[in-house]
Amino acid sequence: MRSSAIAGLGAVLLAASTVDLVAGQEALRFATAPCVTPPVRHCPDKDCPADRISHPGSVVEMTTRRTYYLDYPCDLKKGEPVTFVLNLHGGGSLGNWQRHYFPIVDYVDAYRLVVASPNSPTRVWSEADDEYLRGIVSSVVEQVGAANIKAFWLAGHSQGGMTSNRLLRTEFFAARVDGWLSLSGGRLGGAPGRAASFGRGGGATPAAAPPGAGAGPAPGVSAAVAALRELPAADFSFIFTTGEREMDAKGVPEASAWAARYGCGPRSEAREIVDTRAGYIYDSSRQNPPNPSWGLLPAPGTARVMVYPDCRDGRVVADVVRLEKGHTEGLEPRVTEELVKLMIQGRGGKLQALR
Repeated sequence: MRSSAIAGLGAVLLAASTVDLVAGQEALRFATAPCVTPPVRHCPDKDCPADRISHPGSVVEMTTRRTYYLDYPCDLKKGEPVTFVLNLHGGGSLGNWQRHYFPIVDYVDAYRLVVASPNSPTRVWSEADDEYLRGIVSSVVEQVGAANIKAFWLAGHSQGGMTSNRLLRTEFFAARVDGWLSLSGGRLGGAPGRAASFGRGGGATPAAAPPGAGAGPAPGVSAAVAALRELPAADFSFIFTTGEREMDAKGVPEASAWAARYGCGPRSEAREIVDTRAGYIYDSSRQNPPNPSWGLLPAPGTARVMVYPDCRDGRVVADVVRLEKGHTEGLEPRVTEELVKLMIQGRGGKLQALR
């Protein structure tokens, strides 16, 4: 286990009525989401069991009665400011796979985060899931209090990123979202080209893939990609990250129409983040034969962080390229933390303004 969020002497269940007697301030507990250390169904450092990855979570969205994961600091107090993240899996995947692909769960304590990781029953997001996603957001906001949510971010991998792009063009999310983290889910303002071998490879077909594994491009991907060419009207920060092997040799374009919208300066020189530990997760269905553009086994790595500085209105716009990585290797700990740091730098306040 790799962070303070998962460190501890054992799994200790904190009841909903717990009161912090030291600080004299009541702890915040979410309905049907008791806080546990280490987090519920957290994967080991490698070889996460399939039955753990496939579990849909135990927190209930009351309108649809569908479940999801909700992670937050066990010492969170009522009235404490937090950053809220809705973490969407890719096509063919599940919430607990995404929870470990982008393991922001490991940083809820250090950065005071509340993270919801939902599941699509078809493993591909569509408009049929929107009521469920709106219900999750409304429930979290009601329990935390809009005044206490500094910023609300969408994070989405692959088709989950494309779904974020679609949601940001709906009234509900456009009015609430302060930032979008696209995890290989499309780039606003100019997209890189795909590697010729992207999405190809041996192994199981998506239908036969083990629970939580990635799948090939989901239905509707072409339309979702086309939607990226037209910038959404909503205002929000935008961070794009991708694996180097997903792209063609041209890489991520230096220009960004999204950065231009906010009058950002020229993109900075790359700053390298070196990880000596591997991520948790990978797509086991595409390893025989392996396909580097789709993703190999988890391994240490280096990421290049490039930021567009001095953006108007406190927006953050950045590109992050994970060297020698494909589409599905889970993010390593240091690059994950770097993305969290970028997210919390961005302007928030949309939910507060709606009160």
